[in-house]
Amino acid sequence: MKAATIERWVWVLIYGGLLLLCLAVFVGRGDAALAWTLGVAGGAAAAVGAALIVVRARMKDGGP
Repeated sequence: MKAATIERWVWVLIYGGLLLLCLAVFVGRGDAALAWTLGVAGGAAAAVGAALIVVRARMKDGGP
């Protein structure tokens, strides 16, 4: 995978995950089950994005 592709996915996953976490906070007053689902999905997406930062840092400049 190219470095540019990984960098794009890093930002999409981190910002998308944080957006879902914020949405979970607002939905929590109306539907707790939906809020937990959104919160877990958002947290997982942000964590995968953070893990991809480590993957990108360990890549050589040319990429595989």
